[in-house]
Amino acid sequence: MTEKGKVWVNGTLIPWEQATVPLLSHGFSRGSAIFEVFGVHQGATGIFAFRMDEHLKRLENSARLLEMELAYSTAEMMAAVKETARANHIGRGLIKMMAYWSEEAVIHLVLNSKLDLAIFAIPESENLKLDQMDKPISACFSKWRKIHPETVPVGAKACSNYLNSYLTRKDANNRGFDIGIMKGTDGFLAEGSTESVFIVKDGILKTPPLGRVLNSISRKSILEAAPVLGIPCLETIIAPEELLTADEMFTAHTGVKIHSINRFEDRTLQAPGPVSKKLIAFVEQLVRVNDDRFKHWFQPL
Repeated sequence: MTEKGKVWVNGTLIPWEQATVPLLSHGFSRGSAIFEVFGVHQGATGIFAFRMDEHLKRLENSARLLEMELAYSTAEMMAAVKETARANHIGRGLIKMMAYWSEEAVIHLVLNSKLDLAIFAIPESENLKLDQMDKPISACFSKWRKIHPETVPVGAKACSNYLNSYLTRKDANNRGFDIGIMKGTDGFLAEGSTESVFIVKDGILKTPPLGRVLNSISRKSILEAAPVLGIPCLETIIAPEELLTADEMFTAHTGVKIHSINRFEDRTLQAPGPVSKKLIAFVEQLVRVNDDRFKHWFQPL
């Protein structure tokens, strides 16, 4: 892939190995880059991006929250994604977009130039482990708290925010779990490293409200689909002890839309449970781009 792939950088397709930045670039040395990742799925009539419009809105919002300026409009970025996907002959896979300053920043913290933009089309592989909804995971509470929204905007999908995520995942792995789940500094449930967290109690689906968690597109999609599927759902503050009595737990993220949790701390849970199973069956049909109720979620590439 890295030998043959083409990367769209500021309007030009270049070889993957040439898509680099200086070590002292602001994006690298200051951690100021923002990004988006979304799925590409195979339908009967071609390949489709999953909710690309929503992801681009979030990229634009990340730039706004961090007082940065993108160099391209929504229409230009959509056209660039299509060009990149076609140049790489991608089937099932991911699109990753990086907006960053490639300018060197030895001492400067604030730059006034527009962000560079790079777009990668990454095909499905064993390393990505996409769509593995049949393989439950284990989870634990992390010793690390989710960064407070008054320190940095948690709604921005910024690379620097993921140091918090790295520490959370590393802590969980060191303890023998697949993922860690963070509490906020207020003590209530927040999210995982790259995952939104859902619990089910007495048939009701619950997830933490926005404000202290990323506005995940996967999370948004589940909340929009659940009522259509007859699943009652709530965005509500969740106390940590509720995870210790939940009937079901699962996570949601771009790579695996629904990931059941079969072990949380020292608890064993049914995975998937009845609600999770219903959602998984829905997603399995959804990503084939053949559910008329949600076809507007897919943009042709």
